Amino acid sequence: MASTSRFLLLFVIISSLFFSPLAISLPSSTQSCARFVFPNKEDDDHHFASCVDLPVLNSFLYWTYYPSSSTVQICYRHTESSSGTWVAWGINPTSKGMVGTQALIAYQELDGTLKAYTSPINSYGTQLAEGELSLKVSDLSASYMDNEIAIFATLELPTNTTMINYLWQDGPVSSGNALGMHGLSGQHVQSMATLDLSSGTSVPTKGGKSKSKLRNIHGALNVISWGTMMPIGFMLARYLKVFRPSDPLWFYLHVSCQCLAFLIGVVGWATGLALRLMSAGVHHTDHIAIGTTVFSLGILQVLALRLRPHKDHKYRCYWNIYHHYVGYIVLALGIANVFIGYKILKPGKGWEIAYYVIFGALLFTLVMLEACKRLKKSANNEERNCRGSEVVGNIACPQQSV
Repeated sequence: MASTSRFLLLFVIISSLFFSPLAISLPSSTQSCARFVFPNKEDDDHHFASCVDLPVLNSFLYWTYYPSSSTVQICYRHTESSSGTWVAWGINPTSKGMVGTQALIAYQELDGTLKAYTSPINSYGTQLAEGELSLKVSDLSASYMDNEIAIFATLELPTNTTMINYLWQDGPVSSGNALGMHGLSGQHVQSMATLDLSSGTSVPTKGGKSKSKLRNIHGALNVISWGTMMPIGFMLARYLKVFRPSDPLWFYLHVSCQCLAFLIGVVGWATGLALRLMSAGVHHTDHIAIGTTVFSLGILQVLALRLRPHKDHKYRCYWNIYHHYVGYIVLALGIANVFIGYKILKPGKGWEIAYYVIFGALLFTLVMLEACKRLKKSANNEERNCRGSEVVGNIACPQQSV
């Protein structure tokens, strides 16, 4: 019995020594807001009646609601924040979207000073400029400690307000203390919720997830169409007919591949148009302009098939020139726009690496096929020259192996 007790005691001691450091080193995103103790806990301003673990961006919200005065004292806490990150939390009194949000912003300036200020979000193209809010704000401050930024404030709400739509966000701080754009996918478009101040119930807003899903669909469709299938269709036409010029298979494969790629691209363009209508104020001018140009030229290429002259027609050479050069433009702009889209969407590294591998494989195949084409063309020229010399000078040509 005594030996068993000593064994259990030894097991408890060893277990505590092993798990205690692990518990201490757990990231704050895995901890509950209720277990967090503010550094200056003796300060009455840092005592809150309720809190909630926000579902994304390593964030927590604390608040105390005073119905008699329609005021709410809040603390927004963002963990895993570097000195080059701005954070924001705000209430939207009019809708569940970004535009109209009355935001509280905090970041660390280059000289180490922590700045906290208010910024009304009037458009998707906001620069987070400092300005007065439609809500009265007092006691605004911020703290930065152990890679955590916390924003404290007291807000005066409209009378009898118990439900609020709120958002939270983070983004990069560039040189010159300029606040850069936050991410446009993943958790950055899911950081919206509705809070019942009386019951403490917080419900995530679903609109951000649907828009994020549409962005992912838009990106995937265009990577498949303009970024992958179009280059494959181009190579089928350019190289397959060199090795089998009398076989019409290259033509049917080329047309089938390009038409299917175009149809997928049409759906991708339509989803991009839908995103544009859903995101008024978001300006990706280059991406939109290139996408519209590629889509328009793609329509012309498809329509040109109906006007394709017979190969013996006197205008066939002009049609070939038009078809080839417009195709080159579509190919180049389509691939370029895929890379621009990656910079805008900012997907996971795995998706970027996947397309880099696909693009690298396409480029390698292109180089190898181009080299084979030139070698075959050179061999054919030598054969024609040799046969011409045979006719003129009665010189025997070497026998071609089958």
